[in-house]
Amino acid sequence: MARPVAAIEYNANRAILILVLAQSVLIFLDVSAKWLSITGMPTGEIMFARYGLHVALLLVFVLPMHGWSLFATGNWKLEVARGLCLLGSTAGNFLSMRYLPLTVTGALLFTSPLMVCALSGPLLGEHVGWRRWLAIGIGFIGILIIIRPGTEAFHPAALLSIMAAFFGALFSIVTRKLAGVDGAMTQQIYAGGVALLMVTPFASAGWVWPSQPISWVAFFALGATGLIGHSLISVAHRYATPATLAPFNYLQLLYLALASWVVFNQPPDNWFALGATIIIASGLYIWLRERSLHNAVTSVDEAVER
Repeated sequence: MARPVAAIEYNANRAILILVLAQSVLIFLDVSAKWLSITGMPTGEIMFARYGLHVALLLVFVLPMHGWSLFATGNWKLEVARGLCLLGSTAGNFLSMRYLPLTVTGALLFTSPLMVCALSGPLLGEHVGWRRWLAIGIGFIGILIIIRPGTEAFHPAALLSIMAAFFGALFSIVTRKLAGVDGAMTQQIYAGGVALLMVTPFASAGWVWPSQPISWVAFFALGATGLIGHSLISVAHRYATPATLAPFNYLQLLYLALASWVVFNQPPDNWFALGATIIIASGLYIWLRERSLHNAVTSVDEAVER
């Protein structure tokens, strides 16, 4: 039997605050992964560290409090699907980091809100009108400006970032479906466990131990920051829909731009600034439209009750 969890409650302000905190934590995950990539650690090993430490922390600190009910789920198929989506997003993101600046991988990854909106219709049964479809189209123009296909500036690794964004959108939607079904810690043990099982066979080949103290810090930060950040995201989805929350992920672009400049000496260029601005504007419009529609439905419901 699954652990009883709190019912979904719509509280957008609380959800946004939790999500902003989550993004502040997850920036350390991206920086650590990028650092280990450029110092020569294989991507499979980085992903193994990410999920191995994630699962180990849950087993050490959470399992004693929850007991074996930590593994009890109300929908194991969705939990497995969520873990596979997280793995796909992580793989695309970590592989692209090896070749692209954090600013570029971050901007492309944050096309995920546009994909969430596009997928909310067929997967969540939410109506997406022509205005939001137009915003989605404009947002993808921003992608083209950043990656500039057909020019010397284009790098095929950009396609990996777009893949990461697609799986990230699916991850967000499945997380919403699990809100009110399984608790945040149960979601985390399945997400980390599924990803760890899938990546372990690829991690042992060419194992490379961290060679510097700062690399050891990054190695262990992968699991801790990933667990904390994604646990907070699970909680945030209990209080708002993916379409409401997704645009606030853009705040992490500011952190990524700063980290890319300060840590890796890769400042954002003008093309990034233009493309990212278009993507952010499109996402924010979708959020405003979502909020307007939600308020309209709420007003109608209140009028009917009166």
